[in-house]
Amino acid sequence: MTEHTLPAGVADALERGLAAMQLDAALAPPLLTYLTLLDRWNRTYNLTAIRDPLEMVTRHLLDSLAMQPYLKTGTLADLGTGPGLPGIPLAIARPQLQVTLVESNGKKARFMREAVRQLGLGNARVAESRAEALAEPAAYDHLTARAMDTLAGIIRVGGHLLRPGGRLLAMKGVYPHDEIAQLPAGWSVEQVLPLSVPGLTGERHLVVVTGP
Repeated sequence: MTEHTLPAGVADALERGLAAMQLDAALAPPLLTYLTLLDRWNRTYNLTAIRDPLEMVTRHLLDSLAMQPYLKTGTLADLGTGPGLPGIPLAIARPQLQVTLVESNGKKARFMREAVRQLGLGNARVAESRAEALAEPAAYDHLTARAMDTLAGIIRVGGHLLRPGGRLLAMKGVYPHDEIAQLPAGWSVEQVLPLSVPGLTGERHLVVVTGP
C-alpha cells in the first residue's frame, strides 16, 4: 500500500459487499490496493467522475464483480475500460481469466499499467488503442464493455475481436429492449441476467450476446 490512505469505513464496506456476494474475503486486500491507487491518481488525472472512495466500492468494485460468476477462464477483452473497470477487479477475482484492458486514453492506460504492476497481475495486460483499431481478430472468448455505447455500437467497434462462438457480456441498467431489437444480423441474445449489486439502487442486467 502507498502512504495515501482511504477514508474510514471503506474497507468494511468492501468486506460486507464481498460477503453479500459470497465472494472470498481474500479479494479485499488487492481490491483495496487498486482502489487506493485509483483514488490517489484520480485527484490529479481525473480518471473517473466518482470522487468518493465509499461510492467507488459500490459503483466500481462491486458492480464490476457482479458479472464474475459468468467468467471463469479463457480470454476477455474489456473495451473502453477507462481506469480498468470491470477488467481489473475481474482479473483479481479470476486468476485463470486472461484480461486485455483496451483503452485509448493515455492517462488511463498509464494508470492501468501501474496498477497491473503494483498488483502483480500476470493475467492482465493493457492495450492502449481504440477497440476498432486493435488488430487481434478472433482472439477472444469474451468481450465486455461496462459503460460503452449500445449493444450494436459495441459490436461495431469490437465484434472483430470475438472468436466464432464467443460471447459479448454487456453491463446494462434497465432491460435494454430497444438495443436488443437493433442487434446486427447474425447476432442474438443468449440470455439477459438480472444482477444484484450490494448498495446499488436501480436495475442492473448482464446481456449475453453471441455472434455469427
